Amino acid sequence: MTRVDVYFDYVCPFCLLAEADITTVAEEYGVGVEWHPFELRPAPAETLRPEDDYLPAIWQRAVYPMARRKGVEIKLPSTSPQPYSHTAFEGYQYAREHGIGQAYNEQVLRAFFQRDLDIGRIDVLSDLAAELGLNSDEFEQALTDRRYGETHRKALEHARDELGITAVPTVLIGQHRIEGVPSEERLRTALSSTLDTAS
Repeated sequence: MTRVDVYFDYVCPFCLLAEADITTVAEEYGVGVEWHPFELRPAPAETLRPEDDYLPAIWQRAVYPMARRKGVEIKLPSTSPQPYSHTAFEGYQYAREHGIGQAYNEQVLRAFFQRDLDIGRIDVLSDLAAELGLNSDEFEQALTDRRYGETHRKALEHARDELGITAVPTVLIGQHRIEGVPSEERLRTALSSTLDTAS
């Protein structure tokens, strides 16, 4: 069955900018979207600081112009250094088990890039989970106990070692591999080709 597989990281602004187009085009073709974890800078690698030169420069050059074109509200988060995303991804595994994985992903992306919340903190993530109707106490305990640590580790290994994912967003549709923010046209071409081959 054809579907759109998206490899992403919560701390990548381009993943938020790509989300609406991917969802819209997938719905046009009646196919599902599955979002998969990929950490750009897993611990113990250093994460980026918004007060350094790199982040403000790339946001002014690429992120803000694309956001304006797409009509997406976004701002450079102030959390410094930027949080590791493994805890948020372990929360995704919990939310996924409870049938709202994608709603959780959207909530966390928007919390970081629109609400300027520190998504590396368990208490922040628990509040976001509660906003989605999840049991915040149970969710917080699952993250504190690292209940989904092994599940997340295996997901990362699959992405990195078996699929060779190195950048986010990376979109896989059949034999098509799109790295970076895909245009709606490119998504439609990949889906049309894949569905034609499958029929």
